[in-house]
Amino acid sequence: MAHVEIMDDTKLRITLRLEDAAAMIQMAQREQVDYAQEIITIYEKMPVFAYTHFCFYAYDSARLFERMLGMDPKAYLSFSLDAPESFFYTLYGGMAALYESSLKLAQQADAADTGSDVGAYVSN
Repeated sequence: MAHVEIMDDTKLRITLRLEDAAAMIQMAQREQVDYAQEIITIYEKMPVFAYTHFCFYAYDSARLFERMLGMDPKAYLSFSLDAPESFFYTLYGGMAALYESSLKLAQQADAADTGSDVGAYVSN
């Protein structure tokens, strides 16, 4: 489980392990409808960070991260994150496995939000 150490009123130290990435992937899979956009974002943006680092807050993709932590690091002015490369590689692999189905879920949600009927555009 993730270890969150409160350094003082303004700073946290978060330590993650490989098992935490697996937990995030399992949560994402169980609630893929809710996390589809985050799965897409993490998968598409992690290569920018050479797969071994990722800023969940840079792309508004931190809900899954916060859920895994059981708290909101934004309540503090700063936090440090210590995680082995295996955490990031595993997280990326899990998001890659969920990516295609998340794209479909996101497209379905977009179609539902706009009220469009995909079938209405098919000509007979």
